[in-house]
Amino acid sequence: MILAPLFGTALVIAVATEPLDDSTTAINRSAPQKIAATEPLVRSATECIVRAVVADPRFGREPKAELGDLIVASMPACVAPVRAMIDGYDRYFGDGSGEAFFMGPYLDVLPGAVTVAAKKAQR
Repeated sequence: MILAPLFGTALVIAVATEPLDDSTTAINRSAPQKIAATEPLVRSATECIVRAVVADPRFGREPKAELGDLIVASMPACVAPVRAMIDGYDRYFGDGSGEAFFMGPYLDVLPGAVTVAAKKAQR
């Protein structure tokens, strides 16, 4: 299952890096401002993961069920943008929200987003 390895990766990322900014002023922004501020961080992390998955020699040869393994394998190459995304969520939505976003909604849609983006990248 994809969640266990990604959870471990998330913990390694959280421990291995420090927050980018401890500012609390970002929390006082409106919800649309927070979403607009974090959207480029989400896009950057996702694009990195897509590039790593598409570059993996196993991509396209493994069954679709193995996409989770390819995503997990992409994490070391994408530590910086994933960490920036998590830190951005913490900065704008409060401490702990970045990891909650990463482990919840982000991972829920990531396989589908990678599949769609990978198809576009192969054209």
